[in-house]
Amino acid sequence: MVTEKLSIRMMTMEDYDELHKLWMGIHGFGIRSIDDSREGIERFIKRNPTTSMVAFYEEELVGGILCGHDGRRACLYHVCVKEAYRKHGIGQKMVLACMEALKAEHVNKINLIAFKKNEVGNRFWQGLGWSYRDDVNYYECVLNEENVTTYVE
Repeated sequence: MVTEKLSIRMMTMEDYDELHKLWMGIHGFGIRSIDDSREGIERFIKRNPTTSMVAFYEEELVGGILCGHDGRRACLYHVCVKEAYRKHGIGQKMVLACMEALKAEHVNKINLIAFKKNEVGNRFWQGLGWSYRDDVNYYECVLNEENVTTYVE
């Protein structure tokens, strides 16, 4: 069984190459040229050293979550599990590990964005009992036009 050989731990920069490879293998995944570069992820992890998680099956990286907070509210980014390892509770275990890390830092709320066309992701969050909000609008302002998003085919 997959869960018997599964380990979840805090993400470090040593995980970056394998994590980036995982991202590039997930159909429909959006990668930003600056934010998701080695330097961008290093900045993110330095700011939030204990809250992002990776999942390993034996020695293989099979999942990851970027999780950061501002001291009040957290956000999950790039929640993913390698397709061959889905439906084994890996995503849920990583989310719970992030939640525990956030509780330890006295963060009380988590937000995330799931694209409407991401049926797998939306079913996952609904299955975990997360609340869908239709009472707010999401806005963004791009500060660096060079931070281009590329979608994995």
